[in-house]
Amino acid sequence: MDFSWSVIWDAMPALLAGARLTIYITVVGLLGGLVLGAVAGLFRAFGPAILNAIAFAYVELIRGTPIVVQVMFIYFALPVLAQIRIDPLTAAILAIIINAGAYIAEIVRGALLSVDKGLREAGLALGLPFWKVLVFVIGPIAFRRIIPPLGNQFIVSLKDTSLFIVIGVGELTRQGQEIMAANFRAVEIWTAVAIIYLIMTGTLSFALRVLEKRMRIL
Repeated sequence: MDFSWSVIWDAMPALLAGARLTIYITVVGLLGGLVLGAVAGLFRAFGPAILNAIAFAYVELIRGTPIVVQVMFIYFALPVLAQIRIDPLTAAILAIIINAGAYIAEIVRGALLSVDKGLREAGLALGLPFWKVLVFVIGPIAFRRIIPPLGNQFIVSLKDTSLFIVIGVGELTRQGQEIMAANFRAVEIWTAVAIIYLIMTGTLSFALRVLEKRMRIL
């Protein structure tokens, strides 16, 4: 079978629609994951014992199970347990939030604890409340150290959206599968899907490298 670019061209509108949904799930999910991860990471680094234990249990539970199991639990099991019907898109976003949040929590914890304790002690010795020390002394240094691993997590989460095909979310991989099932042109379709993923991850990687370089200059 000859490779035909026309097949890719004809499939491109549907694939781009899937890519837009992939980006939407990733962006919304990572925004929620950043908030959840920052809070859990803060508890892991400086929280009281009970909050530290809760954050630790959350991180270990999520990191110890695959994201595909998590999204299937949210979509299939949670409605049975909580009597709440969750649509596939919402389940996918929740899965990214919960999954990315656990990994981001460890990134935040590591960055916060990597800052020299002397800076924290100096701030407290000057009479600053702990939250000001955290925001104005520890935070800026930790933020610079967070960027590289955080960028890796963003890319992983973007690619993880392809697993949501199991609950019927019409993201990029799902669109590729449906088109391929209709025209049986697997080579062209999956080549196009791979190229689109590469463009998305490459763009994200470039933006993060620019941000990292900018932060080093500052």
